[in-house]
Amino acid sequence: MSGYTTPLVCSPLMPVQNLFFLGELHFFIMFSAQLTCRLCSKPYREPRILPCLHSFCGQCLHTEIERSGTEQNIECPTCQRSITIPEGGVNAIPQNLHLGFEVEVAGYMSKIGSDGEKSCDACIDGSTGPAVVFCCTCHHLLCKLCHDYHKHSKIFHHHQMVGLDKDSIKLLPSIMKPTKHICSLPHHEKEELKFFCETCQLLICRDCTLVLHKDHRIADMCNIAKVHRDAMREALVCAQEVTSKLTTAIDANGKMAEQVYTSRGNATLIITQAFDQLHQTIEERKNTLLSEMEAISLSKTTALTLQKEQLMKMQDEIGRYTEMTSHILQTHTDHEMAALRDLLPTELKAILKKVENVSLTPNQSSDIHVSLLHIDSLIKQLSIFGHVMDSSPSPSQSTWSSESVVKERYCVKVVSMTSKGERYPYGGLQVRAELSHDGAVVPGEVEDHGDGTYTITLTPQIAGPHQLLITMDGQHVQNSPCDLDVGTKYNTLCNPEQVIKCSGQSHGIAIHDIGDIYVSCWDDHCIHVFDQAGQQKRTIGSPGSGDGQFSLPWGLFIKGDVMYVADFGNDRIQKLTTGGQFLQKFGQRGSVQGQFQYPTSVIVDQRDRLIVADSGNHRVVILDQAGTWQLTINGNVPGSHGFQYPYGVALDPQGNIHVAARGSNTIKVFTTEGTYVRSYGDVKKPSGIVIDEEGYSLVTEYLGDCLSIFDSQGHKVHTVGNLIGPDGVMLDPKSGSVYVANTGANTAIILEPHVIGILEDYMNQTHGKSLNIQNITVRMPGKRMNSTARIPLAATPSLPLKHPSGFEDESEG
Repeated sequence: MSGYTTPLVCSPLMPVQNLFFLGELHFFIMFSAQLTCRLCSKPYREPRILPCLHSFCGQCLHTEIERSGTEQNIECPTCQRSITIPEGGVNAIPQNLHLGFEVEVAGYMSKIGSDGEKSCDACIDGSTGPAVVFCCTCHHLLCKLCHDYHKHSKIFHHHQMVGLDKDSIKLLPSIMKPTKHICSLPHHEKEELKFFCETCQLLICRDCTLVLHKDHRIADMCNIAKVHRDAMREALVCAQEVTSKLTTAIDANGKMAEQVYTSRGNATLIITQAFDQLHQTIEERKNTLLSEMEAISLSKTTALTLQKEQLMKMQDEIGRYTEMTSHILQTHTDHEMAALRDLLPTELKAILKKVENVSLTPNQSSDIHVSLLHIDSLIKQLSIFGHVMDSSPSPSQSTWSSESVVKERYCVKVVSMTSKGERYPYGGLQVRAELSHDGAVVPGEVEDHGDGTYTITLTPQIAGPHQLLITMDGQHVQNSPCDLDVGTKYNTLCNPEQVIKCSGQSHGIAIHDIGDIYVSCWDDHCIHVFDQAGQQKRTIGSPGSGDGQFSLPWGLFIKGDVMYVADFGNDRIQKLTTGGQFLQKFGQRGSVQGQFQYPTSVIVDQRDRLIVADSGNHRVVILDQAGTWQLTINGNVPGSHGFQYPYGVALDPQGNIHVAARGSNTIKVFTTEGTYVRSYGDVKKPSGIVIDEEGYSLVTEYLGDCLSIFDSQGHKVHTVGNLIGPDGVMLDPKSGSVYVANTGANTAIILEPHVIGILEDYMNQTHGKSLNIQNITVRMPGKRMNSTARIPLAATPSLPLKHPSGFEDESEG
């Protein structure tokens, strides 16, 4: 009790800001039964409260720290939690003032409630009579005279009094208030601690603010207390919410325990019934087999008995005749023998004949064959018959791995596991997956294999960063969610892997099946043929207008061993062998059917028809191999389906015609019947275009100095820069390499993607975290489809392509 009434000292060793919020901890403290220190078993003296909210006498804690042999931490004697001791030692541990006050109140209640007369605390000698009331403000027992003085004094009349009877004493905890906290510094004895120094973190009096803490940040104690109270109320609300959730969780846990007990009973019943049924079936089968065995045994013994009786009867007959015959031979005379004639021999022969027709071996075998097919296998199956597992698998233990990560199709395999890390061998779980990108969510299609494994297929709509979520029965599986980057098959195209130097401007480019590279050269009016190493093998054609001669050759297309050339300056299409032998020509200068004006591109469709970009006439023409006009797609019309200067044409997997219109800065799409479908791309003078089997469009931008890649929906997914006025473009379907006629640099370049195919097992390296892949295992397409290689994703060093001096954009036809 004296510990509580001791004045508080403004000392840096006792950070008293904690005193305020500790007063709000009264709801943690149990009354009366908790007013005794656990260490000394006496009422608390200067109680200090630990972070675990257990309180002990200050001196007891000091002794406990010395006993532990370390000044850094001790173990709470109540909860055994390790407590870190602050720098100031016990004096730096917050005082539990409210607990001290409760100890003080309990002391007063004990004093007042004790038997016998109580003397007045206010009288000098106590001669005025016994105490009759207790002043809850002064904390004094008062006699009647002092009580009357209190009631009539202007200073004390507001004090609250309680009688000394038991009912009144019970009111003491609710009425009694703590004594004022007075500054303990010299000459400040009458000043109450009403201020708080935020600089020193101390309670101070008014005089302290003027002297020792003059230039410090000073706040009103009540305001500081209000801040702490508000913070505690907020924390209390949060704690109550958490408590409510914990209560709910505990109830759910209890219900789950009940369900486990019920499940245990159900499982016991199922197992018992199953094995009882098995036992009954086995017993029934045993009895059946025993009955069959008894029947067989009885049948065999019966047959053997009958045979034995028959043989014994024959034996008796033969014995009777042989005995009679022996007797006759010994006793009969010739007359007697002649009189019998052949009676005995005939009968004996008849009996012997009968014996010959009877089997003398047992008519039954001794075997009773028991056939228990697959008994070892059955015993083995019974030894592993049935499984007792968790009723539900553990999503947090269940794993997943990726099978591919290309834009069109992303596959994931999920394996369900139990909480013990065992495979869960049954299907039927609610497995869900989704890919999200900027708020757009793509749900996955789930295939349940019925053995605890699932295959999820997702189809992202756009390349870029995504988040993958996989849940099982509403809970995330291991390593979910996961950040990953969905790419395209061309997003690793980078700077040229190889540069082939040409003697002049290269406009068209084509690839032969054997790997030879054909490049049309404006300046030389011919076709140069290079091998894969970039070495020139031969030249096809010469300047002129004759068969097999060229004037500014442009677009090239090779099908098998046949090459088609857009002979720009001669306004015609020429057909030659890849060896250079002239075969056929189509067109002449003009604008009517059968005529061209500056044709720039030619391709051949599945029906072996020629599709020609007739740039000067702003149209696309379709003709058969005989040169007969089939269809004209006229671009010189108003509206969205019009176009100017078509320079490149290509076919998509659906058979639609894509037109790269240099004068319209866009790509137009038409059916093979000439019906307009759509437009896509914002490109700067598109020239060449090629489309792969998945619908990706690769477009050269003449003024953009780049190669742009669009997906099948027309979204741009990648750009390769550092080109100079590129024109023709071709794709090698075997290797995935892209060949570009880099016109402004008088070169042909090869762009080879570092990765085209399927990423394998990368999740084993990332464990579900954000992907930052440096090395991956890949399956390459075409020639390399059956082999794997581990290669870096880093781009190759940049290879700058300088613009030749004096180069200017040629006219639009």
